[in-house]
Amino acid sequence: MARSKMLVFSNPVAGQDTEFNEWYDTVHLDEVLAVPGVVAGERYGRVPAQLPGAGSTGQSYLAVYELDDDPDKVVQAFQERAAAGKVGLSPALDLASLVVTVWRARE
Repeated sequence: MARSKMLVFSNPVAGQDTEFNEWYDTVHLDEVLAVPGVVAGERYGRVPAQLPGAGSTGQSYLAVYELDDDPDKVVQAFQERAAAGKVGLSPALDLASLVVTVWRARE
């Protein structure tokens, strides 16, 4: 049972939306799903509807990954795979606006 989520808020580099989404949908999503402890992933695009008074993170895209292992172990496995070249980044990804957070269900 997945008890943690990894949320990834991201933007493409200006003018590279097509390249960014092609990379994320056909390469990166599978790379992340291959990390031990990541059991599911889904991408979302921001819509203009907002609750009154609610702010925005400023990112256009959100990926939500379900984790079924200790988040520290999953993050370590992710970093190891990235260092080994098994998880790569696209030049179309705007690293300056990237935000990655891990959330654990409250008990």
